[in-house]
Amino acid sequence: MAVSYFKSFPFLFVVLNMNEIGITGYGCYIPRFRIKVEEIAKVWGQEAENIKRGLLVEEKSVPDVDEDTITISVEAARNALARANIGAEKIGALFIGSESHPYAVKPSGTVVAEAIGASPRILVADFEFACKAGTAAIQCCYGLVKSNEIEYGLAIGSDTSQGRPGDALEYTASAGGGAFIIGKNPVASIEGMFSYTTDTPDFWRREGEDFPRHGARFTGEPAYFRHVVEATKGLMTKLSLRSGDFDYAVFHTPNGKFPLRAAQLLGFEKEKVLPGLIVTKIGNAYSGASLLALCNILDAVAKPGQRILLTSYGSGAGSDSFSLLVTDRLLEARDAAPKTDFYVNRKSYVTYGEYVKMRKKLKGVTE
Repeated sequence: MAVSYFKSFPFLFVVLNMNEIGITGYGCYIPRFRIKVEEIAKVWGQEAENIKRGLLVEEKSVPDVDEDTITISVEAARNALARANIGAEKIGALFIGSESHPYAVKPSGTVVAEAIGASPRILVADFEFACKAGTAAIQCCYGLVKSNEIEYGLAIGSDTSQGRPGDALEYTASAGGGAFIIGKNPVASIEGMFSYTTDTPDFWRREGEDFPRHGARFTGEPAYFRHVVEATKGLMTKLSLRSGDFDYAVFHTPNGKFPLRAAQLLGFEKEKVLPGLIVTKIGNAYSGASLLALCNILDAVAKPGQRILLTSYGSGAGSDSFSLLVTDRLLEARDAAPKTDFYVNRKSYVTYGEYVKMRKKLKGVTE
């Protein structure tokens, strides 16, 4: 039903909202350390202003020596539980999407589940699909809730992303994560979803390699833009929606330029994308990137009745696209946990030497 119809009958809107499935609680976490583009550029003899103009990124987050995908996930999950106003024992499934799980053989999810106080009667799995593993986790949680297998599912996208020293990725690869509890009585209901996937190897890291490799300009087209555009178009066709029907839009943020270009290709005004464009201040948090952008929109600007587009992208390659309808519950939930801008603005700068040490880029050095 149209949003205007709900607004004509407020009581009906509330009753139906109780039975809708969507984001019941959300939360994020971003490490406090930052390194500026200038600090990296001067080490490699590159022009910082050209890099900033090219990427639309000024600085990025850096995880401390004791921060990883698991610790980031725990903090984000606790914030999501606070906004959902439920106990962790009600979570029936927990999925963590990441390409930087601390263990090659040992799940991250079991540690997170125990850390937040979840019941052992829970389904746990680690997901991996480059930067879209977190949205894949949302889809799985949605299916389990809709089929009444579980009451609530917890989907997390979290990364401490890697970049080879001197590589272009070093300017953007950052750390952070978003957690979303999927259930009924949501702050934003999921109206629909659509995915688009091909075998496009634009970014990869083989077993045993420390740093990933990428196809440089190949990562834009046919990788990022093809998948983001096709997934978004597929969603809008499926739901009979147009770009004008959305109040805000989130496209995966490997840098500040790509999502703005994707918006232009799809007919979205720049103003609908800017509220989620925190990549300029924190870099690309990989699996956490699009989820952090969504968190900021829910925290800062979204209002009941507004519609939000979320389209993730993961190299390899695929995109998941969602239409979200904000409900009245957001107004009471958003202040229950630290907001995204708290983590964005809480920062302490490090030198390149400190950054290399914290990211363990000095091989052969004993810890």
